[in-house]
Amino acid sequence: MPRKTLKPRERRAMPAPHFKYGSVLVARFVNRINYEGKKSMAERIIEQAFNQIKEKTKEDPLMVFNRAMENVKPLVEVKPRRVGGATYQVPVQVRPERGTALAMRWIIHFAREKSGKPFSERLAEEFLAASRKEGSAIKKREDTHRMADANKAFAHYRW
Repeated sequence: MPRKTLKPRERRAMPAPHFKYGSVLVARFVNRINYEGKKSMAERIIEQAFNQIKEKTKEDPLMVFNRAMENVKPLVEVKPRRVGGATYQVPVQVRPERGTALAMRWIIHFAREKSGKPFSERLAEEFLAASRKEGSAIKKREDTHRMADANKAFAHYRW
């Protein structure tokens, strides 16, 4: 009997594009930041972060945001597989939806981890660093890729 069911997963509907930026990705990011049901506060945080990006770089904040998300999105990750009593870290490709979700999670996590500044400022700094391929979220992506590369000998256990 397999441990894992092989039923296809049900996909949730995508949120409507963000009312100001016209981007589904921004709308999803707002929903990710949403804390204790305060969506208007999450939207204000994104708005302030984008304004700070515009002030610092004189560049379209949506372009910086999209570039940061693409740079942080992982391509491979490791998943544990149990084979004959031993657990192997097997490298697998990341589905695009999961890659985006991981990128959002990492950026928000590392922005929340910092202290001493308002959250919108920390988020703007994280976006700017990620768009330049720097920062904690990029380091996390590189660590994930490095781990997958180190375990590519177990790739034949993928199923």
